[in-house]
Amino acid sequence: MGRRTRGANPRGRAVATARQKIVVEAARIMAEEGVRDFQSAKRKAAHRLSLPEDKNWPGNAEIEAALKLHLELFQKDTQTVVRRLRATALEAMTLLREFSPRLVGEVLSGAVTRFPEIQLHLAAAAPEEVGLFLDSHEIPFAMEERRLRYNDDRTVAVPVFRFVAGDTPFTLYVFSPEAIRELPVSPVDGHPMHRAGMREVEALLAP
Repeated sequence: MGRRTRGANPRGRAVATARQKIVVEAARIMAEEGVRDFQSAKRKAAHRLSLPEDKNWPGNAEIEAALKLHLELFQKDTQTVVRRLRATALEAMTLLREFSPRLVGEVLSGAVTRFPEIQLHLAAAAPEEVGLFLDSHEIPFAMEERRLRYNDDRTVAVPVFRFVAGDTPFTLYVFSPEAIRELPVSPVDGHPMHRAGMREVEALLAP
């Protein structure tokens, strides 16, 4: 019988290779096909690659890192687009300043795909206040709920207003003044979500 090379682990290498293939394909799907949900992107990638979903499933942070690399390599104007979207977000935040807006998501992180969406967290005593404000500015919107997760494993349904300004989609999450003090967890790494107020967004846009 032949002797095994010390340290060789063909199965381990195969698992690592499969994991990396899913990471790369999921990042490509998010960048080019407008899929925002990490789990959906990973499932699509595994299906296309005929690979199983198992305990070696890559984490969302791995996908986001690969997404940023993909954008740098294949979307050369990414930084210009990010800056434009942040400027647009700041304009909206100025308009919505009575609701203490905070920027979250891909426009804040810089991992902006071909199908960007500006996401803001707002504070209001009642969601209807935001609806009336949008009506008063003749901004057509759709209202729905999205679920956000918190560190204690709670998931909370949050009222959401969606509209398009120019060619840019906006999603406004509305929290009560008390609830907005608690940070939901990021879908990327499970840590408290990063939010940026108007001053921080202004700083990001500074030359």
